[in-house]
Amino acid sequence: MMGKALVLLTKLQSDRKGVTALEYGIIASVVVVAVAAALTQLDFTTFFGSVMTKVNGGLPK
Repeated sequence: MMGKALVLLTKLQSDRKGVTALEYGIIASVVVVAVAAALTQLDFTTFFGSVMTKVNGGLPK
């Protein structure tokens, strides 16, 4: 019984798939936080309002 557990632990120690998935998860969460922080700094109402004003002002009547 102890031998099987030791073999299993040895196999788990050499398996790197879980570590790679964890690293990708951490990178993805950092990117999400960075994008969320950047989006909170933008004022979309003013931006799109000025674009609409310029578009409507440039059209012939």
